[in-house]
Amino acid sequence: MKFRQARHTNQLKPIIDFYTKIIGLENLGEFENHNGYDGVFIGPADTFNSKTGWHLEFTVSWEQPLHRPDEDDLLVFYPTTDKEFQEIVKRISIANIKPIPPKNIYWKRNGITILDPDGYGVVIVNPNAF
Repeated sequence: MKFRQARHTNQLKPIIDFYTKIIGLENLGEFENHNGYDGVFIGPADTFNSKTGWHLEFTVSWEQPLHRPDEDDLLVFYPTTDKEFQEIVKRISIANIKPIPPKNIYWKRNGITILDPDGYGVVIVNPNAF
C-alpha cells in the first residue's frame, strides 16, 4: 500500500525549501493548474515508485487554507543513522530554526521538534534514542 499525506498551504515555496533543504527529502514532482491546484510531491526518492512508498503532497489554490495545528499535530521522521540525524540538526541550526518544546515528553527525550512554515510540528527522532 502506498501512503500520501496531502495538505493545502499558501506558502508553497517555503514548504518546498523546508522539506527538501532542511529535512532532506526530494522534490519528486510538481503540477500546475490541475483542477485549480498547483502542487508538489515531496518524499524519499527511493520509495516514490515502489508499491509501499510514501510522500507528502502540498497544494495551493485560490482558496486560503484554514490551518489550526495544535501541539499534537506532528510529522515524525526517523533518520536511520546518527550521521543523517546530525546533518539534519546542522541544517536546522544553519537555517536559524529554533527547536520548540514538544507537548509530549517522549519527543523531547528522543529527538528535536521544530515547526514547518505552516506551523505544524516536525519531530526528528535521534536514532541513538532506541
